[in-house]
Amino acid sequence: MISPQVTILVPHYKTLELTKLCLRLLRHYTDSHLAKIIVIDNDSQDESLAYLRTLSWIELIERRAIPGESAVQSHARALDMALDGVTTPYVLSIHTDTLVKHPEWLTFLLEQIEKRPTIAGVGSWKLENKPLFRRLLKRLEWMIQRCYYGLVGKRQHGLEGVGENYYYLRSHCAMYRTSLLKQLNLHFGDGDAVAGKEMHKRLLEAGYEMIFLPSEVLIQYVEHINHATVVLNPHLSTRQKSVVKGLRRIKATIDRLQARVALQDDLK
Repeated sequence: MISPQVTILVPHYKTLELTKLCLRLLRHYTDSHLAKIIVIDNDSQDESLAYLRTLSWIELIERRAIPGESAVQSHARALDMALDGVTTPYVLSIHTDTLVKHPEWLTFLLEQIEKRPTIAGVGSWKLENKPLFRRLLKRLEWMIQRCYYGLVGKRQHGLEGVGENYYYLRSHCAMYRTSLLKQLNLHFGDGDAVAGKEMHKRLLEAGYEMIFLPSEVLIQYVEHINHATVVLNPHLSTRQKSVVKGLRRIKATIDRLQARVALQDDLK
């Protein structure tokens, strides 16, 4: 019997329809002998939790929320609750708005992390499919802002990739060597930062490589709908996001992948 190589961790909070789609795609495109799936419910207390309880092919952890914790903290702590029990060589975090679309997706990620023993993690910073001209304009804007901040001596800013805003493997799709996380006593919630941010930094400091896969490559295997959980649960964010625009983005992604059509079967 083949032992699983990867444990896939999926934190969940009140996203029933999206969670159904995420898990169905996972089951559809993932070799069950290669991976096990753990879903961590973050105290949803709704019909989405009732649905998860019906799935015999996942391991479900029901986590109770801690009074006063933020959405960022609850997400990271959910991952850590599951991480404690992981025994497979690799552990992979994804979100319920991460949609798998290729049967070789997990094999691809394993091939990347196994290229060298010095690689501790692989994944992405952002997983998006923007036209080249938009990416170039965004890069130009970034360069102009960095030059300006340098000239005026501004240190407190939100410029991506600079100072404390360093790039890190984000938990929407990030695979790690489990043994290194255990050996270095690392957790997704270290420093009470966004899940995986402090962990990324400490792995680099320990001398390991953290590999960012180009969006245009990784997106051939998986897609991520940014902020879908917040769109479906606006109370989680203090920022005034456009829910209508967000819902439109979710629908457009699902329609483009033809995900519902592909999965009109008897799978729960």
